[in-house]
Amino acid sequence: MKSYKDLISELYYTQLLEGINDPAIFKAVFMAGGPGSGKSFIAGKTGLTSMGLRVVNSDDVFEYQLEKEFQRSMKDIGTEDIMSDRGQNIRAGAKALTDKKREILLAGRLGVLIDGTGKDVAKIQKQKAGLESLGYDTMMIFVNTTLDTSISRDKMRSRTVGKKAVTQMWSEVQENIGKFQRLFGSGRFVIVDNTEGKDFKKETLLAYRKAKKFINKESSNPAKKRWIENQMKARGVTKMNKKKKR
Repeated sequence: MKSYKDLISELYYTQLLEGINDPAIFKAVFMAGGPGSGKSFIAGKTGLTSMGLRVVNSDDVFEYQLEKEFQRSMKDIGTEDIMSDRGQNIRAGAKALTDKKREILLAGRLGVLIDGTGKDVAKIQKQKAGLESLGYDTMMIFVNTTLDTSISRDKMRSRTVGKKAVTQMWSEVQENIGKFQRLFGSGRFVIVDNTEGKDFKKETLLAYRKAKKFINKESSNPAKKRWIENQMKARGVTKMNKKKKR
């Protein structure tokens, strides 16, 4: 298995090889939802990565490095391990690697899938504004569940946070749904109800269609036009390849 450092290094080559011809260039999709909502599951079902988006999520790196450091699977790594100096150093390292990955992706203006809880509206608003200043179009897929579903799924996770913490985080995220809808606009904000017993296939199909339409739509952002013109000039390219729809 390749290390995350190796995978991140490969992004430099991806950036150089794809760049202006990437199918999801200048597109950013935020995933948000409470604990146990199943954001990664829904992201997979909507086929976002097959559309050309690259995942930006420090949790994946964090858990990988935890298992490597403690030589145990996540289900055998306790809260005391995570909160120890070793665990927190690993968390800091995972964040640094993820930030580097994001930096490389954005330098090539490649499409990104940003996975987070959505409890900090100001943070996402700042990220959204930063991306749009680079020329990106942005949208959000909000994965929602009932509190009972969140608590139940947390119990089944290898890295559980407990009922009290889940309830607090769930409540905080719920309060932000309307704020996110106003921030992204109804046309670029999709709610997927992934509560136990719901028809997630129907929900994800709608999200898939909206995400595909969003990614395939040509942007009129002036920053995008300037960046592409500069890239073409630097590479001696006179004509872009036609963007392939996925």
